[in-house]
Formats: sequence, C-alpha cells, structure tokens
Amino acid sequence: MDGYCMFNHVAVAARYAQKKHRIQRVLIVDWDVHHGQGTQFTFDQDPSVLYFSIHRYEQGRFWPHLKASNWSTVGLGQGQGYTINVPWNQVGMRDTDYIAAFLHILMPVAFEFQPQLVLVAAGYDALQGDPKESILSFMFPQGEMAATPAGFAHLTHLLMGLAGGRLILSLEGGYNLHALAKGVSASLHTLLGDPCPMLESPGAPCASAQTSISCTLEALEPFWEFLVRSVEPREEGEVEEDKVEEEDEEDRWEAATLPLDTCRWPLLQDRTGLVYDEKMMSHCNLWDNHHPETPQRILRIMCHLEELGLAARCLILPVRPAMDAELLTCHSAEYVERVRATEKMKTRELHREGASFDSIYICPSTFTCAQLATGAACRLVEAVLSGEVLNGIAIVRPPGHHAERDAACGFCFFNSVAVAARHAQAIAGRALRILIVDWDVHHGNGTQHMFEDDPSVLYMSLHRYDRGTFFPMGDEGASSQVGRAAGTGFTVNVPWNGPRMGDADYLTAWHRLVLPIAYEFNPELVLVSAGFDAAQGDPLGGCQVTPEGYAHLTHLLMGLASGRIILILEPVIKKLPKATNPVSPKGTATPSGKVPEAGMRKTAAAAKESTLGHSKSKTAKAVLAQGQSSEQAAREASLDQATSKETSVGGTAMDQHASAETTKNSPSQNTFEDPVGETEPIQTPLASCADKQTTEASPVQGATAQQSPDQLTESLSTLKLNSAALETQESEEGLLGEAAGGQDMNSLMLMQGFGDFNTQDVFYAVTPLSWCPHLVAVCPIPAEGLDTAQPCKTCGTLQENWVCLTCYQVYCSRYVHAHMVHHHEASEHPLVLSCVDLSTWCYVCQAYVHHQDLQEVKSAAHQSKFGEDMPHSH
Repeated sequence: MDGYCMFNHVAVAARYAQKKHRIQRVLIVDWDVHHGQGTQFTFDQDPSVLYFSIHRYEQGRFWPHLKASNWSTVGLGQGQGYTINVPWNQVGMRDTDYIAAFLHILMPVAFEFQPQLVLVAAGYDALQGDPKESILSFMFPQGEMAATPAGFAHLTHLLMGLAGGRLILSLEGGYNLHALAKGVSASLHTLLGDPCPMLESPGAPCASAQTSISCTLEALEPFWEFLVRSVEPREEGEVEEDKVEEEDEEDRWEAATLPLDTCRWPLLQDRTGLVYDEKMMSHCNLWDNHHPETPQRILRIMCHLEELGLAARCLILPVRPAMDAELLTCHSAEYVERVRATEKMKTRELHREGASFDSIYICPSTFTCAQLATGAACRLVEAVLSGEVLNGIAIVRPPGHHAERDAACGFCFFNSVAVAARHAQAIAGRALRILIVDWDVHHGNGTQHMFEDDPSVLYMSLHRYDRGTFFPMGDEGASSQVGRAAGTGFTVNVPWNGPRMGDADYLTAWHRLVLPIAYEFNPELVLVSAGFDAAQGDPLGGCQVTPEGYAHLTHLLMGLASGRIILILEPVIKKLPKATNPVSPKGTATPSGKVPEAGMRKTAAAAKESTLGHSKSKTAKAVLAQGQSSEQAAREASLDQATSKETSVGGTAMDQHASAETTKNSPSQNTFEDPVGETEPIQTPLASCADKQTTEASPVQGATAQQSPDQLTESLSTLKLNSAALETQESEEGLLGEAAGGQDMNSLMLMQGFGDFNTQDVFYAVTPLSWCPHLVAVCPIPAEGLDTAQPCKTCGTLQENWVCLTCYQVYCSRYVHAHMVHHHEASEHPLVLSCVDLSTWCYVCQAYVHHQDLQEVKSAAHQSKFGEDMPHSH
C-alpha cells in the first residue's frame, strides 16, 4: 500500500482484459499529477502494455521521489520503449502543456502501437484549485497545477480515436471536491459525444514543458518509427533547472486562476447537418462523358450514405443558391457576371470560354450549379453558427478550392470554402477566427491567395507537390509559402514530394504540425476542403489514405472550435462510396476500423522531409524545360488531325492522361517525369489559372486529337442540324417527345459529340444521346418485373404511358393528362421509358438517351410488350 492506494485497479483491469477477453495490446494513460510507479513496475518488462505517465516531478523533489519517474526510464528487457514518462519540472502547467505532450509523444506512439483497449488512470489533482496544502501534504503533497476541466475534455477526446473507441476512465486522485466534480463531468461529456469546450487560455507550451517533451522524445526515438526526428544528444545530468522559471513559478501559479464553471455544452436535437441537391448533377461535360469530375460523384456518395443509414441520422438542410453579395466577398463582379453569361451561350461559345481557363469545362447549367454549391456551404455555416446543428457536411459540386478571385481553375468556379468563411465572419459581425484545413491531394491555390494576408483565417494545406510539378504547378504550394503582410505565418503548406502517401504520413503531419498550430490558433470555426482524391485507388492522386484514415483526421479536428466543423466536398474521382465514411453523424468517436499497422511502421519516416522542413528543388524547372520542344511539336501535329469527336476541355488533354496513363503506370514510376494531377503538366505555373489567349491542346499519346473550334463547327455540320432539320425535328416531337413536358428539344444537347456515331448505323428520327449524367438514377427492375400494359397510376388510362426508371411507377404522357410530367416535377426522377416505342427520355437533359446501362430494362420491356427477347441492341 502506498499513496492512498490499496489495489492497483488499472493494472488488474489490464490483466483481466488480456486473460478473459484475449486483448493483446493495452494502452494505460496515467494523467494523475503523481507518477504511478506501481503500474509502471507491474508492466515495465511487458511489451503488450504501453504505459504513459505525465506527472509532476521537479527533478525528483516531488512524491514519490523516484529516479524511475524521470524521462530516461523507458522499460526493461522486452519492455524497452513501452514505458513513457513525461516529467513536469515546475508547477502551474496548463492545458496547452498537457495537450502538447499528447500530440507530440502519446498520440504518435499510440497510433503505431495500435492498442485494442485504452485504460486511463484518471486523477484530477492536476486541476487548478487542487489544494497546495493539506493535513497530509507533508508526506503526500498535492497538485499545484493549472489544468482546467476543458483541458481534460480535450485529452479524453484525443484518446477516443484509439482502439475503436474502447476507452475506460478509472478515477484516481483529485482533492478539491468542486474541481474534481467539474473535471470528471467534463470527461464524461466527451465520452457521451458532446463537443469539447474551447480552451480559455490557448497558446504554446511553456519552455519547461518543451524541454520535458524533447527529453522524452529523445529517450523514445530508438524504439518508435513515428518519432523519427533530429535531436542533439543530452545527458540526464544536463537536464535544465532553470532558475528564472523557478522564480516565476509562484507568479505562474497565481496567474492561472480561471473559473471552473466556464464549460458549456449545447443541448442539440440534431448534431450533424447535411446539404445536398441532385440539381448540381446538371453541370456536365458536353464533350467527354469520361471526364473524372463526373456528376455521378455526389449521387454515389448520397446513395452510400443512405445505404449505411448515415443520411437518416443527419438533419437534411435545404439548399439555396449563393447570393451575389456572398460571391462578391471573394470574387470580382466582372468574373461573377462572366460566369453568369455562360447560361445563354451556344456550344461553340461554351467550349471557347472553357478553354480560356485552366482545366475547365462549361455547360449551360454550370452557373446555376456553382451557385448552389456555394450557397449550400453558406447555408450550412448559418445552421452551425445559429446552433441549429453542431457540425455538418456539404455534398456539393462543382468544387471550389482552385477558383481564384477572377478566374475559374481546376474544375472550380466559385470558391465555396472561402465564401463560406467570409459569410461566417459576416454573420458574427467580426473577424471570427477560422481554420481552413485543405486535405485535397491538390494544393488549394485559390483559397490560399484569398487569405494570405489575413490573420483571422489560418489556412493549412496537405497536398501532392512533387517539387512543383504536380497540379496546379509552381511554387505556391511549397512549405516556404507562409502568407504575407499581416497574414505571415497564417498559411501552412505541407507538400508531399511523391506519391503513395498514406495514413501514417497524414497522421504524422496532424500530430506535428496541424493540431499543435491549430490549438495555439484556437479557432472558433473549422472548415475542411474535403477532397478525397488522396484516397486509395484514386486515379489522379496516387496516394493511399484509407477511409479509416480520413475518419481519424476528422475525429482529431472535431476537438477544435467546440466541435463546430464543416466538411465541404472538393474533388473526388474514384472510390466514392468509402470516401464518405469519415463523417460521423453523431459527431463523436470515429468508425471502428483501425489505421493499418503496416502502413504506420512502413511510411512514418517518409513524411519526415515534408513535416520537418522542405528544401526547394530545381527539379521542376528541369522537368518542365525538358518537355517544351516535344510538346510544341506535338501541338502543331495535332492541329492537322481533325476528327468527329471532341476529346478535351480547357485546352488540355487531361482526361485521357488520367484514364489511360494512370492505369498503365504505377505512381512510383511517374513521380517526376509524368506527374499525375488534375491536368496534364502545364507549362506556366499558376498564371495558367488566369485567362488564356489560346485554345491549343496538349495531346497525349493514344488519345484522339483535339479539334479547333472551326473544325468542331465542320464536324457538327455533318449532323445536318440546320434550320430545315430543326423544323423537321419540331414536327416530329408530337410523335417522339410526348414525355418532354411541353418544352422544345434542347438543340445544344443534340449537338454534343457523345460517342462515335456512324450515320450508317443510326436509324433514329432524332439522334439520341449516347450518355447522360443521370443514368445513375436508373434503379434495378423490381422483383415483380416490368409490365408495359400497366395503366396510368393516377387516371387509369392505357394510352401513351411511360415508366419511371427510378421508382417504376407508370403515368401517362403529356398528350393525355401529363401525369408523368407531374411525377417528374414532384420527385425529380430524371429518366423514363415509353411503353409505346421503348425509347428513353431524360427530363433534365431534355433529350432521348440510348446507352448500354439501359439495355436490361429495355430488354425486359420488350419481353413484356412482345413476348419475346429483344432481337439485337444498337
């Protein structure tokens, strides 16, 4: 028996878990102000138990007065490296000191250790207010520290991301009853999923804490790959005993008297808001139906959220378009009007306008969709700041983080995250402190430029850089870019100089840079540019972040800003279903899937260059210069190769490069010579995001050559869409357009070059689209089958009925009672099939569609109507 203790509850619980429940790895965290020597001695030779203690030590002068309590003690035998001591050598240590020790030491080691159970020796005698003197203080002195209940809430939150959330707090010390009750309740709030309160006194850890942390890191570095760092060797006898700090100890203690009743937890019926509108799928590429920024992205995400039951646990918020006043906070009036003008442009004008920007395609719905995407982000900000919800996610497109003040760039038109940040500050009526974390695999050049001189917005980006050769090219994403003027230091770039960066690399950056800086900044709102193109399997990113990895990144950010965090979708190219898993609608612990152990140990050292300092290289200039002459010759050759199919948008051949080259070559083979990005390597850094004066393409081997606007006009003329043909088409709509809701066929959609149509093989009175972005809305045929003889569900007529290919309900055409038109307006289901001629019509595209994805339902309809299988397919 020693120090008020009879039995070692945590030690017994650890052994019980191992023997009874076959737990192989247990993490014990001891944050009691006194060192838990009994627990340490129990497991100091056992590598199955990782023991971490953070305690008052004062060079051995504080109880229990043991040398084994110092940082140099790391375990014995096979247990070496599995004992961690962080000794505090002065009183008055604050929340920031404790959090710094967790971020720099405990969390990296714990993620590498991968515990299956976390036990906390939860003493609260480090809270401010714990008595400096008591009757027994002469033999068991008390805390004299300055931690707060909010601080312990944050420590609890950090631990909840481990072991699939299997976390147990077992009470130890704490001798001020009021402070003890507040500390325990704060931890329990966190365990119940309530947000962590904001810290009252944020800042950097004190000098003494930094020294203790550095000494502990030095002792542990040989045992844990996650702690790879550069340190100068230090002898134990050289540990500082700073007289200046000792003189200030009393002042530090007296100054740390914050009220214990400052913690507040919101009572919310709905924790997580979700904004989504299928109308944003209308923005599509008229020239390339294989473009990676496809409309199906958001629908696939929503379908997966519904399958998992996550959407039902969110508050679905209505989407509204962004107002001009909101857009003008980040974009110029001239640019907004320029994008608006595209609504009335013809096909050739749209192509020319898209080609004037970098990596941009435009259609008549682009402006409306971009307005909705930005307005959705603003609506979510309103819901979070008003307390309607605690956090949220915006499933939106087109994306926004590449968009500059005066230019579209990289699939982006309006910078949704930037506009949302300014909207939040406008609502608050002051310069609200906002943290923007951009984990998209591409650098958010537009967002960085909009806030680089603003200290109220901290912008942090982790991205593929490849020494300036990865999109958007140039040195804007280098680690040396830290902002300017008053915003110096408020831009943080973590550039990856190669592919295959995974969970371990991102978590290393989170622990060493993102979270320490974020805690010091103490944001009041967190916005995430949530691109998931660093995910495993994405064809453009070439990285290996898992869904579980994104879950951990999200969870760790949720400790900031009292849980007020909003994820705004940026580009997601592949692996769409799992890309949504990181969002936790309850706003609590992350999904139970763990970060892979192998990835942790294998790639931790690879992140060192980017996280501890990035040295600029001249490789980018060399690579770019090397391709200048060959690229120019290829361009000239491509202008002589006119075809009838449009294959590139925005003056690049990016799509063929993404779909063909990245499936043929592994990321490691392309690191510098053939970088994979949102576009093929462009030749002018960042300036390419402004208007370009040419529309020449950079062809890729094996891809169809791009046509000039004049050649496009010539090829379109072969479709014979002249005035006479259009008159004929209008006369035929009475027979073929009964589902069109009374609107004229959209000649724009008929002019697009989807597919390789051979006029000898096409027998339609009106040539249908070979693809449309709404094919994903076609659902499987019901188990009872498809009956083309079924009457209209509303009026019972058997004349000219149509089948909805989403819900398979049957309604009559507009020439009868227009019930199918009414059904579309109410449900927004886009595709229907005629029970008369088995044609399919898309309401959104205002065109007929013929595609392989419709073959099964057409075959079933043919069998129902004619009693035999379909003889052939076109």
